[in-house]
Amino acid sequence: MFSKELHEECGVFGIYNIKNAASLTYYGLHSLQHRGQEACGIVSLDEETFYKQKGQGLVTEVFRNGALASLKGNIAIGHVRYSTSGGNLLENVQPLFFRHNSGDFALAHNGNIVNSKELKKYLEDQGSIFQSTSDTEILAHLIKKNSNDENRIPTIIDALNMLEGAFSFLILTKDRLYACRDKYGLRPLSIGKLEDGFVISSETCAFDAIGATYVRDVNPGEVVVFSDNGMESFRYSIFKKNKMCAMEYIYFARPDSDIESLNVHTFRKETGKLLYKQHPIEGDIVVGVPDSSLSAAIGYAEESKIAYEMGLVKNKYVARTFIEPSQALRERGVKLKLSAVRSIVKDKRVILIDDSIVRGTTSKRIVQMLRDAGAKEVHVAIASPQITHPCFYGVDMSTYDELISAHHSVEEVRKMINADTLVFLDEKNLFEASKRSELCTACFCGKYPTALYQSYEDANKDGKF
Repeated sequence: MFSKELHEECGVFGIYNIKNAASLTYYGLHSLQHRGQEACGIVSLDEETFYKQKGQGLVTEVFRNGALASLKGNIAIGHVRYSTSGGNLLENVQPLFFRHNSGDFALAHNGNIVNSKELKKYLEDQGSIFQSTSDTEILAHLIKKNSNDENRIPTIIDALNMLEGAFSFLILTKDRLYACRDKYGLRPLSIGKLEDGFVISSETCAFDAIGATYVRDVNPGEVVVFSDNGMESFRYSIFKKNKMCAMEYIYFARPDSDIESLNVHTFRKETGKLLYKQHPIEGDIVVGVPDSSLSAAIGYAEESKIAYEMGLVKNKYVARTFIEPSQALRERGVKLKLSAVRSIVKDKRVILIDDSIVRGTTSKRIVQMLRDAGAKEVHVAIASPQITHPCFYGVDMSTYDELISAHHSVEEVRKMINADTLVFLDEKNLFEASKRSELCTACFCGKYPTALYQSYEDANKDGKF
């Protein structure tokens, strides 16, 4: 959703055995910029020397004035970040780098560790000292306890089996790159091929940016090692699920990405078609909220035979409102970034397609924007179910207080956003659109694929669990 009330998680990108690895990583991170706009970083490796550059801001801001020239080597990992655990502090900007007598290494992470408090206490009791407040550092301390630079696989496997939650990790050592994915498959991670080397990315859209060819996804519960021996696979957990986060398809991923062999645009377009079949609405035009809702709007228009129109225009030169320091500034930013096309919506019955409603404040402002532009009616159709439960896996909605549908019925929400109609897609249609039997839909139904530990308690402050 434009000016989204949801915050992205993060994005990771890696290069193994390809010239100008840091420059290619820069382009990969630029393609993943939608997954995190607070900070970014790259660590490269030239023989046994690590080079580091990271900072707060966009990729183009952090890596300017020749910064890439200092990042030598044919191996690199990179990260774009929106802070979900640990806060927006410079010491939390990834990749994190660690020095150890068994060998130095760097680490990048997408996701959230739900048993981080328990593990941090366990490690501190054993003498570990943490340099950041990010849960990512926990894996580094678990690895360092019994590390062997020549063969870290047993230690990495032991460490991964202590983690509960969602993660895609990239670990860079002096001669290997490790790609690890959680056993539930909650976060995406794909492998590509370029020349004689390999590329690893949170989304396949980054492969297209550098001319890499998609090979396969890292499987749930798998560690893939890239070295002079090529690509090797290790299974760290017998238990595995394919519980890909439904919001990856609905909102987070770029429409030109394929998530586990399913194109994101194709999925969203199908949800739009199913949304019309489930909730046919009479109207004059179908309008999508830029950018992530446009595919669903196209599907709704095709299925309904109602004209699809560009009734809302996004100003792409304004930064995303969610990174503003206050809700008041975020709300004001909606008008700076989005405008209604008066000549298109005036005197029309507008069917507004959006991907989700979280807090409802942005939806209310967009509905009012269309009314101010002369829309006769505004009917809101959401291409996902109601978000009624917090997420603990890397999406910034971790309490019930943030979720309007956790406290109000559909009719109450309709009145609050001042829409003539409000409808949501059924959960079963998400599975129909994805042609999958498994997805993580915990934010819609409250059925979490993992244990929740302290996170469960934190979200229960208003007594909703």
